[in-house]
Amino acid sequence: MKNGIDRLLADPELRKPLEGKRISLIAHPASVTAELTHSLDAAVAAGINVTSALGPQHGLKGDKQDNMVETADELDPQYHIPIFSLYGEVRRPSGQMMSTADVFLFDLQDLGCRIYTFVTTLLYLLEAAAQHGKSVWVLDRPNPAGRPVEGTLLLPGQESFVGAGPMPMRHGLTMGEMGRWFIRRFNLDLDYRVIEMEGWQPNAAPGYGWPEDRIWINPSPNAANLNMARAYAGTVMIEGTSLSEGRGTTRPLEVLFGAPDIDAPTVLAEMQRSAPDWLAGCAIRPCWFEPTFHKHAGSLCSALMIHAEGSFYDHARFRPWRLQALAFKAIRTLCPDYPIWRDFPYEYELDRLAIDVINGGPSLREWVDDPVAQPDDLDALAAHDEAAWREEIADLLIY
Repeated sequence: MKNGIDRLLADPELRKPLEGKRISLIAHPASVTAELTHSLDAAVAAGINVTSALGPQHGLKGDKQDNMVETADELDPQYHIPIFSLYGEVRRPSGQMMSTADVFLFDLQDLGCRIYTFVTTLLYLLEAAAQHGKSVWVLDRPNPAGRPVEGTLLLPGQESFVGAGPMPMRHGLTMGEMGRWFIRRFNLDLDYRVIEMEGWQPNAAPGYGWPEDRIWINPSPNAANLNMARAYAGTVMIEGTSLSEGRGTTRPLEVLFGAPDIDAPTVLAEMQRSAPDWLAGCAIRPCWFEPTFHKHAGSLCSALMIHAEGSFYDHARFRPWRLQALAFKAIRTLCPDYPIWRDFPYEYELDRLAIDVINGGPSLREWVDDPVAQPDDLDALAAHDEAAWREEIADLLIY
C-alpha cells in the first residue's frame, strides 16, 4: 500500500505540474513517508520548491499536549522557510500565509472523526485557496476507523472548529474524499487534486482501514494507537464532561470514563442490562488509573477500558458513538444528580455546553438526561442521519 506522499515522490509525472511553482506543505508528526522520513524533508530532498509550511492543532512538531494550547509561528532553522501556525493567532489561513505559495500540499493523517480538527483545517484551507486563486492537493492517507458511519448529523448553526459541516461524528471518508465533499457542499471554485493511495483496502481484515504493515505515529499527542483511533468517535465526547477521558495517563481516549466517585463495574452492568447490543464488537474491562494531570489529577479513578483490537474487535458491530452514549446514560440512570456535563469554553465556543459543541447539537445530551428516553429512541435518530450521509457521499468515494 502506498500513501499519497509516497506516490508523489516516486512518480516524476505526478510532480511535473509542481515545476516552477512555490509549494507549501500542511503537515504534522505523522506526515511521513513509508521510510518514516518527514514529508517536509522528503519533499525538499525530491527537489520540490517548498517555500513555507503550515502546522495544524498541536503544531507541525506535535509538541502541544492539550487542547486549546496555541502554537506560535516560527522560522524553520534548517530550511529557513516560515512555519505558520493554524492553531495560534488564527485558525484560518491568512492572506500572508496564502501569498507564500502557489500550491498547498495537505498531508495530514486523520482519525475519521468530525471533531478531529484537521477536518476543519482542510475546509478552511480550501476556502482560502478559492479566495486567493491557489491550488490544493491532498496527499491522501488511510482513514484508520474505516468506512463505517455513525452519529447524528451536525445541525445548522452548530458549526465550530470541531464541526465543519453537517456530517456525522464518524464520517467514513479519507481526507481526499472529504475535500471533494467540502467543495461540493460549499460550492468552492479552485484547482483541487487528490494524490490517491495505491492499494488501500478499507474493508479488508484485520486492519479495516489501517494496513498491518504501516507504522503508527501519533498524529496528535493523545492519539497513541489504532485502538484509540477506533474508539475516538465515542470517547472524544468525554471531553465535554466532568469525567476523565484518561488524559494524564498512557492510554488517553481509550476509556469510556474514569472518576473517583463512580463504580465502573456497576455502570457496566447497567449498560449490559439496557442495551447489550451496543457493547458489541469490542471488550470492555473495568480498570483503575490515577491521572498525573488534567481532570481528577492525583485521584484514583474507577474506569472502563475499551479494547477494539485483536480477537475482541468486530469491525461491523463496533459502534463507539452509541457505546459512549450508553455509558453516559448508565451513569445518569444510576446517579440522577451526577454533574456529568462540564460547563467551560470548549474550542473557544462560549455560549454552548461543550457536549453540544462536540456532538453538533443537543440531541445526545437531551437523550441522556431524559429519564424516559430509551436506547431505541437515540438509535432511530442516528440511523436516519447515518443513512442520509451514506447516500450523500456515495458518489464521492475513491476507494
